Amino acid sequence: MSSRTSPHVVVLLGGFSAEREVSLSSGAECARALRAAGYAVTELDAGRDLCDRLTALRPDVVFNALHGRWGEDGCVQGILEWMGIPYTHSGVLASSLAMDKERTKAAYRAAGLPVVHSVLADKSDVAARHVMVPPYVVKPYNEGSSVGVYIVNEGANTPPILSPEMPERLMVETYAPGRELTTAVMGDRALGVTDIITEGWYDYSAKYTTGGSRHVIPADIPAEVYQACLDYAVRAHDALGCRGLSRTDFRWDEARGLDGLILLETNTQPGMTPTSLAPEQAAHVGIDFPALCRWLVEDASCNR
Repeated sequence: MSSRTSPHVVVLLGGFSAEREVSLSSGAECARALRAAGYAVTELDAGRDLCDRLTALRPDVVFNALHGRWGEDGCVQGILEWMGIPYTHSGVLASSLAMDKERTKAAYRAAGLPVVHSVLADKSDVAARHVMVPPYVVKPYNEGSSVGVYIVNEGANTPPILSPEMPERLMVETYAPGRELTTAVMGDRALGVTDIITEGWYDYSAKYTTGGSRHVIPADIPAEVYQACLDYAVRAHDALGCRGLSRTDFRWDEARGLDGLILLETNTQPGMTPTSLAPEQAAHVGIDFPALCRWLVEDASCNR
C-alpha cells in the first residue's frame, strides 16, 4: 500500500464493449459505495490510454467494474498483472474461460455439471439454414448480458434473420425451457437463489430496463433444486478458477424436477448496482452494498 491515509482505489468503468452503459452504471454505484466505506476513489473510463492513466494515478487497488469484452475476458486483467496492480474479481485465465461460452461448457462437463448440447457455427451458415433442429438459441459465444440472443422456435421454417452487428462466429444451443434462476458466489460461499420473472426471454432489455424483470429471493422452488443451484454455482466457480464474486445462471424445467436444471453460463463481473442480482443476494444474507464493495477491495490481488 502507498503512504496515503486511505487506500486509493481506481474504479474502472465504461470501456468500449457492447455493455458500456451497464458498466458506467455499475462503476458509478461502486465508486459511491467505496467512498462511503472510507476509500479514496477515482473513477476511470477505460480507454486506449489505460496504462498511461493508471501509471499517473498510482492506485493501490483497481476495482474492475467493466463488463463485456476487453473488461471481463482477461484483457484488462493481463494489463493489471503486467503492471503489478492488485485488482478485484477473477484473473486472466478464469475471465477468458468464462467469457468463451463453449470453453465454459467444456469446464462444466469436466466437473460433471449439466449443460445442453451446443455447437459453434459461422454466421453465414446460421443465417442460411437450421444448423440444429428447432427449438434452439443463437448467441455470440463471447459476449455477456444476453447481447444478440435469438430464439428459433419449434416448427420454424426458416433460420433467424441476424443483425449485421452479430459476430462471424456464433454459438447455437438446444433451447432449454423453464424458469431463469441465478446464484452468486462470494469467495467460496453461495449466497442464495433468485428466480428471475419476466415476459419471454431474459434479454438485455429485460435485464436493464426498469420493470423489465422481477427478482424473487429466495426462489420459491423445491429444496433439492435450491440446494443444487448452490452446489452447482460453487462447483462452476471452482471449475473455471473464479475469484472474488461470480454469478452462475440456470434454466430449470420444473416438469422434470432436478433433471430439468441446467447451467447456462458464469459471469465473472456481475452487475454491480445495489439492485443487481449479486448485490441483492448479498443483501439477503446481511451484506449491504458498501460492505460487499469493501470485501471485493480487501480480496484484491495479483496472480489471480
